[in-house]
Amino acid sequence: MSKISILGAGAWGTAIAILLGNNGHEVVLWSALKSEVEQLTADRELKDKLPGIKLPDSVSISGDLKSSCENKDLIVFAVASPYVRATAKNASSFIAKDQIIVNVGKGIEENTLETLTDILKDEIPQADVAVLSGPSHAEEVSRGIPTTCVVGADSKDTAHFIQDVFMTERFRVYTSPDVIGIELGGSIKNVIALAAGMADGLGFGDNTKAALMTRGIAEISRLGIAMGGKMETFAGLSGVGDLIVTCTSKHSRNRNAGYLIGQGYTMEEAMKEVKQVVEGVYSAKAALALAKKYEVEMPIVEQVNQILFEDKPALEAVSDLLLRDKRREYSELQWKK
Repeated sequence: MSKISILGAGAWGTAIAILLGNNGHEVVLWSALKSEVEQLTADRELKDKLPGIKLPDSVSISGDLKSSCENKDLIVFAVASPYVRATAKNASSFIAKDQIIVNVGKGIEENTLETLTDILKDEIPQADVAVLSGPSHAEEVSRGIPTTCVVGADSKDTAHFIQDVFMTERFRVYTSPDVIGIELGGSIKNVIALAAGMADGLGFGDNTKAALMTRGIAEISRLGIAMGGKMETFAGLSGVGDLIVTCTSKHSRNRNAGYLIGQGYTMEEAMKEVKQVVEGVYSAKAALALAKKYEVEMPIVEQVNQILFEDKPALEAVSDLLLRDKRREYSELQWKK
């Protein structure tokens, strides 16, 4: 049994608390919101996002950041991307040297272009920071639906420790040294999922969505490889796997927000309707900035940015994507003649 603290009591943090609590660990679930602490303490379930799923007795609720960070075998960062830096800064003085932290959020900081693990390393330099990602909706993990993820870490021992903590007969974990590839796949797929949702909202079909997903993973891979990631990662759970589930699932906040935009909602209206943090909106500008920095073509990401921030009609963006200059699918492949 390990002593584990989960920072962030949203849907994903709570689902992980349920998973790890049921796996025999002693878990503290922390929230910065007093109302959330009170509601979880009283009801033992996250009623608005995971109704009917009770927290195990091995999970305690806390609003005290200091006690939640001290004397833990593992700290899980399940904070929404816009709040990761502030939370990490507040927690840093309570975190011991070589403390293992695993980030389970997804996003890129707009002003620094840093991934969430980069932010954690900046703010908590004494910690050993890893990442867990993959196709894993909180609604399904909390109910014990079979799920598979990958943990990325600089150290093999750290990756194996986190793997052992999370593994159950319903939650399988692979390991990888490609931290940057895992982070980028998990972050930028949210931008592609917005585009897939827009296509659904416009009334397009499976052909359109399949094209967006396929060309979307091509864009993610181009950028990821330019930044040091590995192609195998983008073909794996945190790449293609996460992209598929986020572009197609009814649980996907990014796909659902995109659907509303395709139906004519503004970005702000769609985010308000979804009632959760839509990570793809926060990652879209950063992804485009990274594409320019590394001189990588990302036309889908570019069009999503124009729809979100320049009021470009979604239908016009689709036409512009389809009518771009003709080109080969993969320039690396050579003709026989």
